[in-house]
Amino acid sequence: MPRFSIIMPCYNAAETLMDTLDSLRSQSFSDWEMLCIDDGSTDATTRLLTDAAAQDPRIRLLDNPERGPSAARNVAITEANGDLLAFCDADDLWMADKLNRMNAAFADGTVAAAYARIAFFDGARTRSQSTVRAGDLTVPALLGENPVCTMSNLVVRRDVFAATGGFNTKMVHNEDLEWLVRLIAQGYRLSGIDECLVRYRTSVTGLSADLEAMQSGRQAALATAAHYGFSTNPCAEAVYYRYLARRALRVGAPGRDALRFALAGIATSPRGFFSDFRRGGLTLLGAVVGSAMPAPLHRALFAS
Repeated sequence: MPRFSIIMPCYNAAETLMDTLDSLRSQSFSDWEMLCIDDGSTDATTRLLTDAAAQDPRIRLLDNPERGPSAARNVAITEANGDLLAFCDADDLWMADKLNRMNAAFADGTVAAAYARIAFFDGARTRSQSTVRAGDLTVPALLGENPVCTMSNLVVRRDVFAATGGFNTKMVHNEDLEWLVRLIAQGYRLSGIDECLVRYRTSVTGLSADLEAMQSGRQAALATAAHYGFSTNPCAEAVYYRYLARRALRVGAPGRDALRFALAGIATSPRGFFSDFRRGGLTLLGAVVGSAMPAPLHRALFAS
């Protein structure tokens, strides 16, 4: 039985897939299997995965057409053999020591899940990193900003993932947040490693175009939190707006989006928005400056 099962949902990922696979095969810790769950790709993804599996017996290709990434990740409940599930999207990269560092973290039997810092990059350059909170992650902290950031940054014990029921397959956005709320609210420990172990690929996108879906997903996460007795407050809402503003800057969304989110956060709770004064101040500055810039210059300066 392998120590890790790497779970990778794939859909039309041919452009980035080989770089991701190379980063996984370069891991210093080699006791792993990989489940590549194809969601009905129409590009070269299936062929690339078939070739990779033929060359490396640790790689398995599974078909799960048109069911979405949450259903793909839930396949781990029945198909994974590893003690630990390490999720990775087909366009992200792992640092070579990621699994080794995670293996060490799980030597503590009380740790149910773990995450680390991530670096935001656009495929060519990296300019900023996420942060890891001191101490274990809590539900109130999640209701403001999710420091896990991406599923590529998460490792969880297989039995714990099964016990929590996996992801809500009806959700399109923030399904990871909703599951993290359930994980912690049910008493499981989510621990952080203050080291950068993942490179998270950002893309230039219209953030406002998927804002409604993001907000809907977050409302589902808030409802789950309320079920366990946790509620949001103005400070948490302001932190969430700050997160949206920072995300808008990172992905190169129109400059007005970042400014709109920043001002909404300040109006909701100045104390919350500037709870991390440096982060709040730089976010506001970036939003104000970025809103007045031409789009190409804005992306060059702020998109990671």
